[in-house]
Amino acid sequence: MISIATDLTILFAAACLAATILPAQSEAVLSGLYLSGHHSAVMLVIVATAGNVLGACINWLIGRYLLIFQDRSWFPVSAQALDRATQHYQRYGVWTLLLAWVPIIGDPLTLIAGVMRTHIGLFFLLVTIGKAGRYIALVFALSSL
Repeated sequence: MISIATDLTILFAAACLAATILPAQSEAVLSGLYLSGHHSAVMLVIVATAGNVLGACINWLIGRYLLIFQDRSWFPVSAQALDRATQHYQRYGVWTLLLAWVPIIGDPLTLIAGVMRTHIGLFFLLVTIGKAGRYIALVFALSSL
């Protein structure tokens, strides 16, 4: 049997990876651990949120220093795509970071927040609220099964 510490470490790692460009499913891990009945719902939400926010902060850091490489031939984002993303971010503002948990759009939002040099404190607060809200909603949904 895997220990509680190991379970929580796996959840933290899955949540962290899920917030980066690497594929991972933190919701599946959290759901399995919650449904096993061996873990506190509060602890699962805290660990998953912490891992997911760390992953988002990694994206912010990448975005913060990404533009120093934009003149390189291997740079993965076209100038047009980068301009379009920054225009959307400027248009809708930092409040979009509350949606950093949304699949497909969340990771680019956190990356663009770094490119736009969003204050890390505000970034951290908004991303944490959004990501914690998602995990809380998931646990409530699972508790009604």
